[in-house]
Amino acid sequence: MHTELCRQFFAGPPLSSSVTMLPALPLLALVSAAQAIPFPFKFLGWNTQTPFQPSVFSVSPPKDESGWVDPRALGGQFIDFTTPRYGEPLNVIISNLSDPFVLTDEGFRWYYKSIGFSEECLGLHYGHVHKADLGDGDGRKSEHILARQHYFPRWGTCWETLIGGNHFRAWKQNGTDASTGAWFLGASKEQDSTKHHMIVPNGYNIGRDLLVQSAISGSSWKGMSWVTDVEWRDGLLEPGFKGINHAIAQDGRIAILTVHRV
Repeated sequence: MHTELCRQFFAGPPLSSSVTMLPALPLLALVSAAQAIPFPFKFLGWNTQTPFQPSVFSVSPPKDESGWVDPRALGGQFIDFTTPRYGEPLNVIISNLSDPFVLTDEGFRWYYKSIGFSEECLGLHYGHVHKADLGDGDGRKSEHILARQHYFPRWGTCWETLIGGNHFRAWKQNGTDASTGAWFLGASKEQDSTKHHMIVPNGYNIGRDLLVQSAISGSSWKGMSWVTDVEWRDGLLEPGFKGINHAIAQDGRIAILTVHRV
């Protein structure tokens, strides 16, 4: 039956001998040409961005880690809660195998100042407060620290607030279920204030890599010096933009830093 309907569709209705029936081939060519023209989905507001996907990838199940606890093991995740539906990747971890001073609030402040970050301009918070669940029993908790790129001494982060740059949010894994003291960071590079600090294209990967590069280069602050080792981990965070704020794809890699005082 379907074959007969298709035959009738392409053949058309019976025509008088005075009318020449159009051949089906030009019609098929027209349909094929139309299919080859990409439809402008962006005008409908649809997101057609293709996520970054390596050729072979699978998210690994949680396992015992040294220096931190995998948030997923206790109901947490490696994406923060920026909005009810979307978040930003926690793409850097400072292991508790690091110098104990770095695991304190004061020591961490000294350390991130040594690698080119500082507190927000005039101590005032600009932007949305993010929450994260580190699987430590505290549930979703607000960011502990928001640090911005420090372009120059005095007011350096004010300049970052205006023109954009690198920044990170940090949470400490110190709940009743997993009190490791490790720092979990969400690093990214953002645009200037006129663009409301939107993340730049590929900004999650860029922000993470800039922070790591500064850390492993060696640093010092107020006479205290550190060297930092990095271990790159796959399988903890799914690559792509699924669940990611601004629909900006990220590669799923997480940098595990161990900071040593020298």
